[in-house]
Amino acid sequence: MIIVVDDINDNAPIFERNEIPLHIPEDASIGTAFPLDDQAQDKDTGDNGLIRYHLEDSDGFFDIRQDGHELELVVQRELDRETQENHFLVLVAVDGGSVPLSATANLNVTVTDVDDNCPEFDADSPITATVPALGVKGTAVAQLKATDEDLGQNAQITFSFSRQISDRATALFHLDGHTGLISLAVDVLVDSPEEHALKVFANSPLCPPAQTQVTVHIQPVTSQEPSIKIRFVAEHKNQVIVLQENEPPTVLALLELEDTSTAKGTLSLDKNRMPFSLKPQASSYLLSTSKPLDFEMCGEYDVTVIISDPHGTRLHRREVIKVLVEDVNDNAPKFEQTRYEKDIKENNEPGVFLLKVQASDADSQQFGKVRYRLTNGGPFRIDEETGVISAAESLDREQQEKYDLTVLARDGGEPSLEGLAIVSINILDVNDNPPVFPTPHFYFFVIESIPQLSQVGKVTVSDADEGENGRIADVHILNDEVPFAIDLAQGSLRSTGEVDREKQDRYELLVVAVDGGSPVLSATARMTIFIEDVNDNQPQVLLPSSNLSCLTISPATRAGSMITKIYAIDEDSGMNSDITYQMIASKPALHSPFQIDQHSGNITLVQHLRGEDYGMHHLFIVVRDRGKPDPLQTTVWVNLLVNETLEKCHVKAIPDYSPPRLPPPMPVQDCRCQSNAWLIFYCGLCLMVISVCVLLAAVVVFMKRKNTKRKAEKRNVWETGNLCELKPLN
Repeated sequence: MIIVVDDINDNAPIFERNEIPLHIPEDASIGTAFPLDDQAQDKDTGDNGLIRYHLEDSDGFFDIRQDGHELELVVQRELDRETQENHFLVLVAVDGGSVPLSATANLNVTVTDVDDNCPEFDADSPITATVPALGVKGTAVAQLKATDEDLGQNAQITFSFSRQISDRATALFHLDGHTGLISLAVDVLVDSPEEHALKVFANSPLCPPAQTQVTVHIQPVTSQEPSIKIRFVAEHKNQVIVLQENEPPTVLALLELEDTSTAKGTLSLDKNRMPFSLKPQASSYLLSTSKPLDFEMCGEYDVTVIISDPHGTRLHRREVIKVLVEDVNDNAPKFEQTRYEKDIKENNEPGVFLLKVQASDADSQQFGKVRYRLTNGGPFRIDEETGVISAAESLDREQQEKYDLTVLARDGGEPSLEGLAIVSINILDVNDNPPVFPTPHFYFFVIESIPQLSQVGKVTVSDADEGENGRIADVHILNDEVPFAIDLAQGSLRSTGEVDREKQDRYELLVVAVDGGSPVLSATARMTIFIEDVNDNQPQVLLPSSNLSCLTISPATRAGSMITKIYAIDEDSGMNSDITYQMIASKPALHSPFQIDQHSGNITLVQHLRGEDYGMHHLFIVVRDRGKPDPLQTTVWVNLLVNETLEKCHVKAIPDYSPPRLPPPMPVQDCRCQSNAWLIFYCGLCLMVISVCVLLAAVVVFMKRKNTKRKAEKRNVWETGNLCELKPLN
């Protein structure tokens, strides 16, 4: 014997890892394919085990290509790491079953950097710098800044002078190729002002160099030029003023002009629209901020103080005062959008990626570092570093179909500042709930001969899903050839054919309900329909078998003997099948010696047979049931021949007889009712006797009291008369 087990699609595809990382260089051309080794496995066979793949939540940059067992991710749009470094995709594996099953995995694509960006100098270039007289070797002249948006080795920048600068400049200045710092290469001592234009390159492999110009003014040594003495008022470190942002206009320093005997000078600020002011104060000058400083606008200022002659026609020198703006936590994190919305199907795998929220903070360092949290997360989690929101558990739309999450972005300040966004998660329905009957077993009672299409009872079905998944597509009876059907529109059970209790008194049905989802789900329930009897069958007389049947009786039969019995049946049930017997007529008509018991149908001889009783007796018997509202009946002739010879008798024809209209039968009482009647009669009789006795006793007592009273009155009269007769003697 060989048993072949056919496979059904009872295993969903499974990924070994929920997270699949993939690195793709940003210069990958459109159409480039990258193999995916993390494929799903399905234990089923045949079509049930064939797996197809597609992407969900694709942003258009990638697509899936499948060739047999080879699976590849194909680039569809140009990539740019500097614009978007990470792409979060959902890889869906669907098997080939008639009712397909699926699995998902998070496909995290990281775009790797290539050297596709060139260095650029900062916006404050070109730079003008001043070298004071008696400059010392190693003194910083200017700091160059350039950036490259690439990463790692691709972002490395080296600085160099152009070969076109003069030999004098080459001898005076040194450029650090890594830091971009220009410093004095030698001690400087000049008798007249010098100006040097230094062309500087920012170099990176495979890129044309970026260039800027640094103009350096060298002040000559002269005893005729005035100098500045700085007395710091605000906080300072290493001759650099440090001031917190958002402070009101603040005095930074007191500047004193030290004039020589031969030269006079005045102080002024370079007109570059910086938020500073210089006001004369007696013999000094007050350097102040003209408005609150904003770190996010500018974190560092070089305030240039100009020393010129009183007429402003001759420039003596420039003095640069550096001001650093200290950041405070005055900016709350801001989300890219205030409301996010995401749809997800119920019954998801725990930990599945939903979406990523992102907030930025204009502050610096710790003040600008953002962490995320959910205030009412429920079954959701958020990565506090990346802002990735995932489902921590499997979701059920029937429990809750929408979640409104509040995401807080908090910075690292003390106290911290917060921004918020609302994330709406819509749970999409899948057909995971079968139809439900209100009871697993319905019971109905219906009378037989019910008209077709009559309602037998209500049959309701519900489904907790929504839409097509929750629509009851069909409800029908699985049994064949039954006189009942389900009316889906009205939600009821109806009769569709003849219902006869005498043929079948009960129906056991199996009902199935099917929803409209995909895959289709169903439920079954049992139905028991009891057929209640209607008095639609009249009694059938089985004995005697014919109206022409005849029985011979000996004249010596004793009175009280049972002669014969009428046996009848009724196919109905209950009271409808309870049969009574009644003798309506007899021929000869007068003084029939026979009597029938209305319950048993026994015919007995009630008196001794005499000579006039000899011959044929025809008894007309009515057999009637006790059905409601109208009883049914049948009749039978019982033919009895009283004869001394017990030969077999024959009846050739029944008597010509038309029965009169019969009155309704008297209600049949059982022996218990008769016993109760006799009990009531005896109780009433006893009560009457007791009442008469009590009445007689009362009369006797009354008469005795009356006689006693009369005797007492006579005694009183006699005694009174004697007293009267004795009065004259006194």
